[in-house]
Formats: sequence, C-alpha cells, structure tokens
Amino acid sequence: MTAEEIQLQSFQIIAGVGCARSCYIDAIHLARDGKFEEAEAKIAEGQQHYAEGHAAHGGLVQQTAAGENLSIDLLLVHAEDQLMSAEGFGILAKEFVDVYRKMGA
Repeated sequence: MTAEEIQLQSFQIIAGVGCARSCYIDAIHLARDGKFEEAEAKIAEGQQHYAEGHAAHGGLVQQTAAGENLSIDLLLVHAEDQLMSAEGFGILAKEFVDVYRKMGA
C-alpha cells in the first residue's frame, strides 16, 4: 500500500468517526431536551458512521496482519486517536441518554 493510499484510508477513518462523534454530541443535546426517540436515532446514525471509519481502519489492520509493511505517519496516528475518541463519545452518549431519561428531562 502506498503512502497516498494510507492517507486516503486515514481520511476515511477521520471523516467517518468525525460524523459519528457529531451525532453522539447531538444525541446528548436532544436527550437533555427530552427528545429521547430523536436522541436514540442520532446514536444509531452515529454508530453507522463509526462503523464506516472502523471498517477503513480494519482494512489497514488486516493488511498489516497479512505481512504488509505499512508506513505510519502522523495522519494515521491522528485517525486512530479520533477513532478511539469517537468510541468513547458513543459510550458516553448512550449513558447520558439513559441518565436524562431517568431524570425525566
């Protein structure tokens, strides 16, 4: 895989998980306003975007596991950081929706 292809995969990761994180934040805001069905829908949308980014990352992991030597650059490190951040936001968004629901927001 060329450096340009790795950069393209990195951008796909960043784009997917960036959209996911935005959806998760929107879900928290919706739950705060008592719009729980909309919040759940935003979480589901976020999970779809996250899956896209995760799939792009999984492709890189599979190539590495197959013995291909991939060059690691700052963009890929950033993409992986964003991936982990979005995963955490997804977990917290679900928890916030549950908490707001229990509080009767």
